Parts: sequence; C-alpha cells; structure tokens
Amino acid sequence: MIKKFLILITVVFSSLSFAQQGSSSPYSFYGIGSLKFKGTVENQSMGGLSVYSDSIHINLRNPASYAGKNLKSFNNEARPIKYTVGGSHTNLKLNSSSQSDETNTSSIDYLALSIPLGKFGAGFGLLPFSSVGYKLQSSGNDDIIDYRYRGEGGLNKVFLGVGYQLSDDFRIGVDASFNFGSITNTNIAFGYNDKGEILQYQSREVNRSDLSGLTYNFGGIYTKLIKPNLELTASATYTLKSELNSKNQREFSTILIDPTTQQEFVVNSAEVNLSDSNLDTTELTLPSKMAFGLGVGAPRKWFAGIEYTFLKSSQFSNRLLTIQNASYEDASTLALGGFYVPKYDSFNKYWQRIVYRAGVRLEDTGLRINNEDIKEFGISFGVGLPVGRIFSNANLGFEIGKRGTKSANLVEENFIKFQLSLSLNDRWFEKRKFN
Repeated sequence: MIKKFLILITVVFSSLSFAQQGSSSPYSFYGIGSLKFKGTVENQSMGGLSVYSDSIHINLRNPASYAGKNLKSFNNEARPIKYTVGGSHTNLKLNSSSQSDETNTSSIDYLALSIPLGKFGAGFGLLPFSSVGYKLQSSGNDDIIDYRYRGEGGLNKVFLGVGYQLSDDFRIGVDASFNFGSITNTNIAFGYNDKGEILQYQSREVNRSDLSGLTYNFGGIYTKLIKPNLELTASATYTLKSELNSKNQREFSTILIDPTTQQEFVVNSAEVNLSDSNLDTTELTLPSKMAFGLGVGAPRKWFAGIEYTFLKSSQFSNRLLTIQNASYEDASTLALGGFYVPKYDSFNKYWQRIVYRAGVRLEDTGLRINNEDIKEFGISFGVGLPVGRIFSNANLGFEIGKRGTKSANLVEENFIKFQLSLSLNDRWFEKRKFN
C-alpha cells in the first residue's frame, strides 16, 4: 500500500504544472482565478457538503476531522492511516448573446494523508487552490479585433493540520497552509491604418505575479447520538483573512503575429521598472471565510445535511491590476446533500455496500461585472465503490451546473464535471495477537 501511494505522490508532483491549468473559464480573468477546491470527491458529490466526517475518509475542509474515535471493529486499537488522491475532467460550453464555444480541461485536484496519533490526528497534503486559464478578445465595429487577452497559472497550497478529540462528542482542529504559485496575464493591442488594414506590428503587455503566503483555518465538529439509531452532527470552520506577498514583473513588447498559426514573435521588448511606482512587491488580500453545517443520520446507513459558507470577498484587493466594470462583494454558498448505504457490512452482496451520494449547491461568487452578479448552480451525484480491505473506496462523482449570464455582454457557462478519487485505508502499526 505504501509503495503504491509513493507512486501516486510522484505522479501528482510531476503533474503539478498541469494541475495549474485546470480552468478555461473566462471568469478566471478576475482576481486570482477560479477557485478550485470545494472538497474531496465525496464532499463534492453531496453538493460540496463537508459537515459529515468519519474514520475512513479524509475531510480536507475541516481540520477537526483528523481526530476521531478508534474503530470498534478493530478492537479500538487505532484508526487506520488514510490516503486520498483525486482528479477531475470538465466539459465547458460557453455561450454569449452572439457566439458559443466548447472546451475541456483536466486536473489533479488533491493529494493528502491523515495519520492517527492517539487523541490527536494529523493531516497534510497538496492541492491547487485557484486556476487561471482564459483566452478572450474584444471587438469593435465590423468585428475588428481591438484587444486579445489570455492568462495562465494559479495558486497552489501545501497544508499541515492537527486535530484533537476533546471528548467523545467534540473535536477541534487547526491547519496552516503555505500558498504559492504564479499568474501571468497577457494583453495584445491591435493597430490599424486609415484604411482599416491591420498593421504589421502589434503591442503586447505581459504582467506576471509570483505569489506566496500563509493562511490558517480553524474547525470544530460535534456529534451526538440523540436516539439509539439517530446521530446529530454540527460543524464550523473559520479561515482568517491573510496577505499574500506578490513579486511583480511587467514587460512591453512589439510583436509580429503569424496570421496562420497565431504564433507571436518578439521584435523588441522592454521591462518596466515597477519599483518607481512601488509595484514591484505588493500584497494581495485573501478574504476570511466562515462555514456552518448541520446534519442528521443513522451511523453507517444514511446522512442528510445542510451547510452555509460565507466568504468576505469584499476584502479582496490587488494593487497591481485594476479592472473596470468589475468589483467584489461578499460571497456565499448554500449546500444540501447526503448519502445512503444499503448495508455497509454485507459480505455476499457487493452492491449493498456501495455508498450513493447526491447534493445541490447555490453559490453567489461575489464577483460583479457590468452590474451583474455572477452566480453558480450545481447538481451532483456520486458513488463510493468498496475496494481492497479496511473500507477503502474508489469514488466517482458527476456534477452538472451553470455559471454566469448572457446579459450585459457576459458569458454563460454550462459545465459537466466528472470526478474520480481513491480513498485508501491501511494499518501501519498493529498489535501482535500471538507471541
């Protein structure tokens, strides 16, 4: 098991640059890009619901989940070591009032490990936090191109968290994340002569920001058996407002564009001395976030819950790039979802041990463009397929949804997202039964 997981680590790290390009949304043009992480495949298959936590799956959104009770089925000796890795593929259809397009992206979404330490528990991992990947152009009269924009990169984070079991019913936790990455934005201005013919040379501006900084997330989980076969679960998390250090570069170039391949050739270029305007190093504000969840269910049978997340994205700021007709307001997400297991301990009927998940989410992204609020809606389904021993699962997820609007010259995105993860459990240390 350990050797297999080390292979997964190697694959993920070698794919890190690929994971940063996991977006083709025009809305990744704004801020630090499209926010990638909404939880594991198990969470996302329940509409992004993260209030539920157990001893065999990693809940990356609440660090209190790293602590927990030992498994009675293994003589209360210890909880298993938990590993998880997940990825996704998204088909995106873009529609404006006059045009449409279609694109596909794939990415590695997370890699994590959780280790029990008595009443404590520790977790660490790596995941992309945001992704920038857009190609846009603006046209004037007679569909003549005025500007062409593109962006790439994103923000990743590596985290370390610790949870503690305060009592049989209550767990707390905290994790620290180191955020790092780079974002490159390119703007090409097209010039024309008096006859409307395109000039041979065009002007290009390239802005690059290398980002780094720490964020802290606190969490708590309360579970209580209110009836012999009915359990109440409540959870809360709070992420502090933080600052990212941004080292910036800006370059202006005269370029020649191949009309057939659209390849760009630099004729001459000059780097701007941003220190003259105190923009060579800036701070980018990441907003605070709160989430509250509540749910009920029969242990190892079913669960249904609701969760509300509030992101104070009005705190977001970036001095290097200012965009007209775009602003940030406070964002929020409402998620409803749950799961059902016909019979988790069935030994002769495999299909009765499958976990069936479903959910829905309503999200106000906080982004406001041309006086239009950008909202997102998604319906999700998924299954957890038992594999190997000690409750390991292969999880499949499916989400369909919509983001944005065709009003005010904007773009409506319709997406279909396929997700796959492995949630693996193993026991590194077992007491000897025989001497």
